Amino acid sequence: MLRTREPAWFNAPVPSFGDPEAWLAIVGLAPGEKGANRTGRPFTGDFAGVLLYTTLIDLGLATGSYGETPDDGLGLNGVLITNSVRCLPPANKPEPAEIHACRPFLEAQLAALPKLRVVLALGQIAHQSAVKALGGKLPKHRFAHAAVHRMHRGVTLVDSYHCSRYNQNTGRLTAAMFSEAVEAAIAARNPPSSNDARGAIEP
Repeated sequence: MLRTREPAWFNAPVPSFGDPEAWLAIVGLAPGEKGANRTGRPFTGDFAGVLLYTTLIDLGLATGSYGETPDDGLGLNGVLITNSVRCLPPANKPEPAEIHACRPFLEAQLAALPKLRVVLALGQIAHQSAVKALGGKLPKHRFAHAAVHRMHRGVTLVDSYHCSRYNQNTGRLTAAMFSEAVEAAIAARNPPSSNDARGAIEP
């Protein structure tokens, strides 16, 4: 058992990290074994966190520097990071029942953000959980990288491929592509008016 093998690790449900007044919520998949499950902070200590946090810093959504530890002094500006699944899943692959059981926690976290305007979902599972947590229907909101979905509750959902090691190593997600998705989330904070012909992007 991991808790016995690594007693100094966090090994517990990982809390959200960031600004309680956030306008942007970033929803990941689940804590990584040697990342958040070890450190207790989302996307901290694993490969995915490097791209995530450096992009947030580059785009002015975070201050300080990412040192891969919870005490690195990194701060988020108007952003909160959470996960669809709160605990380390078996073999790093969440089962549908686990995703469903954790959804009330995601719903409560999003509902607790009084200034929430945009949700950025990292990966298809996070997208599905976010759609349901926001009261939407999956057939009307299909996952696609950098797609923008106007949800009926007034929150905008933006998709990105997950910034996992696999996606980065295979070229499925590049740094430029991830920046594109985060920039789409920033733009969605103040969407064009209904008279603007550009409107919403629906995949």
